[in-house]
Amino acid sequence: MKVILATAGLIFAANFCQAQSLSSMQKATELGSILASEKMCGLAYDQGAIADWIDKNVDPSDMGFASNLSLMTEGANYQFEGMSESAKTAHCRSVERTAKHYGFIKG
Repeated sequence: MKVILATAGLIFAANFCQAQSLSSMQKATELGSILASEKMCGLAYDQGAIADWIDKNVDPSDMGFASNLSLMTEGANYQFEGMSESAKTAHCRSVERTAKHYGFIKG
């Protein structure tokens, strides 16, 4: 019985860590795209609002978030190089709306 409970506990912990890791990667991917779009879309973000978003949405014990964010930001920049003008227009409009929603830009 003790072995079963210990095994169940380990499985739960592993699943929790995996879910937390996936959530962290998703947040890094999403924020990375928004941040990478700043220059391409001609936007200027409020640095304090970005810091506030991270404080509210990223676990302070998540040591991988910063490196994942850097990776995702660089990846997004690479993707932008091959975008058509129409794709850039659609992308930038979406980013601008999201950035306003989170207070990264005013207006």
